[in-house]
Amino acid sequence: MQLQPLSTRPSPAAVASPGTLSGPTSMRVSLAFVEHRVNVWLRFGRPARETILDRWRRVAIFEPDAVCCRVKWIGNDYGTALWQLMVLQAPTPFDGAQRVAGVQPGARILLRADGEIQVKAVLAAMDAIEGLGIDPCAVAVTYWRTVGNRLAARQPLPAYTAERHAAHLARRALR
Repeated sequence: MQLQPLSTRPSPAAVASPGTLSGPTSMRVSLAFVEHRVNVWLRFGRPARETILDRWRRVAIFEPDAVCCRVKWIGNDYGTALWQLMVLQAPTPFDGAQRVAGVQPGARILLRADGEIQVKAVLAAMDAIEGLGIDPCAVAVTYWRTVGNRLAARQPLPAYTAERHAAHLARRALR
């Protein structure tokens, strides 16, 4: 067997077909549950596939541009040690991505909420969106970014209305 020169060898990214869900373009989110210690779960999201690793761990795999919400709760003998919520968007092959622990190869962070007060406020906003009959995965990406900015500025969170969603769908149809 002869080796090809490096310049003519196809890259691993070129060899992987675009339809494979474990290729370099898919986002893998690690999830876990250990009672009273760790609970990392999806609040919303449509994984293309889920892989169960063992009793406590699984991995959700998302296609490029898919949006999901990961909630992380870590406790110890004294109660809650960490409570974090992130709305993430799977990057496309040529987009930049931010590194996030437990998310491979990375993601676009649309919203990050830390602590009980912020997480509960965002969960209430998500409940209100679902109360309108809107799937949180279909909500405008700009809304999640706005909510993240409002949290950082300690301002009231904006409501997501049916009118705002209709405008988002119309804007997306024009692309």
